[in-house]
Amino acid sequence: MFKSTKNQSVDAGSINLLGSGTKINGDINSNGDFRIDGLLVGNITISGKLVLGNTGRIEGNIQCTNADLSGEVKGTVNINETLSLKSTAKINGDIITSKLAIEAGAIFTGTCNMGALVKNISQKNEQKAVASQTA
Repeated sequence: MFKSTKNQSVDAGSINLLGSGTKINGDINSNGDFRIDGLLVGNITISGKLVLGNTGRIEGNIQCTNADLSGEVKGTVNINETLSLKSTAKINGDIITSKLAIEAGAIFTGTCNMGALVKNISQKNEQKAVASQTA
């Protein structure tokens, strides 16, 4: 009776929104882009771009391709390509990214690893450990 004969597919290029005044407790995984103007208590892992608006807050880790952050983050920020911190951004945690742009007024407390070396950092640490064991 309620069966649909249409094939429903998920659009990988879709834009998802967590609106102002909305709170989510839990992790988010998505293949599309995501905009957060509310509160996320949990981790977000997306293959697209993350936009964190002025009123947005994330209490958890971020993993995505690109990000424009204007709100507040408490957690590790891991961006594969470019991270932009807008003037209203407040980041309390570590940043790992290939490229970083910071506007005047942005607040960042933590460590930052960036550039091509970021991808190979664990491999180099393993190589040093092996070399010290054989020496």
